[in-house]
Amino acid sequence: MKKGYGYIAVAVIMFTSFEVVLKFIAGQINPVQLTLCRFAIGFIFLLPVALHNLKKREKQLDRKTMAYFALLGLIGIALCMPILQMAVSYTNSSVAAVMFSCNPVFVTFLAFFLLKEPIKPRHIAALALEILGTVVIISPWNTKLNMTGVALALLSTLLFSLYGVMGKRKVAEFGGAVVTCFSFFFGSLIVLALILLSHIPVAAQMFQSIGLNSFANIPVLAGYTWENLPYVLFVSVGVAGIGFCAYFLAMEYQPASVVSLVYFFKPALSPLLAWWVHGEEIAPNMLVGVILIVVGSLCSIIPGILEAKREKI
Repeated sequence: MKKGYGYIAVAVIMFTSFEVVLKFIAGQINPVQLTLCRFAIGFIFLLPVALHNLKKREKQLDRKTMAYFALLGLIGIALCMPILQMAVSYTNSSVAAVMFSCNPVFVTFLAFFLLKEPIKPRHIAALALEILGTVVIISPWNTKLNMTGVALALLSTLLFSLYGVMGKRKVAEFGGAVVTCFSFFFGSLIVLALILLSHIPVAAQMFQSIGLNSFANIPVLAGYTWENLPYVLFVSVGVAGIGFCAYFLAMEYQPASVVSLVYFFKPALSPLLAWWVHGEEIAPNMLVGVILIVVGSLCSIIPGILEAKREKI
């Protein structure tokens, strides 16, 4: 049980630091190109661990399992990440990031229907506080939101929630490292195919005509330098490799609805880290939202720890 919360802590640290580190290389690398790099390097980093786990568990990957991992890669990486990038093209990145962090709302109910995980009163209370905190941070009453961007952000959130819940179905059998590694592999292959597709003139012109220039003629290697390489490696090995692996390893010990709370800590801690590293100002509504989100997350996690202790007695 404690190990599960340890993995959650690692995932929180990695995911929270993503946008803050990404700011150091903003504009230097195409976002879809970076998505390919992140998950391809994450796959290479996790492959030895995944192969070791397969050998330890005496498991082999048959065609049906590989097809399942390919579906995970399609949903959680090849579709989710580009759609999130499209959302950022239509609305503020802060709005898209905070809305993406609402995936525990979807996970809680998807886990109920797909994994038969119970929805307890503390889960409802936590979700209510966290949704309220997210609304306060976004402040829709003060901002003219682009509904296309909001819809795309919600779609990417739903896709990532489905990725997490479907991934847990295989975690118990193969382990978190195996699920993460091979979903990264297939997701990277599909993203590479999309990048190659973007060089077809008709496809490139279509994306440019709707204002998505970053999706046209996407480079594969251009933009990387010795100066930005440490940051690229961090978001690839650290955030994608270690962060996602810890996320799925935590599911071996905790319900998907609890593990997904990682994404409610993210909008609470990211502003603090951005303030510390980049000197970004924390607005009053951001501070109030952070407090609500943290309290909501604690409403779910602390009773879970207490229940586990009582079960051991």
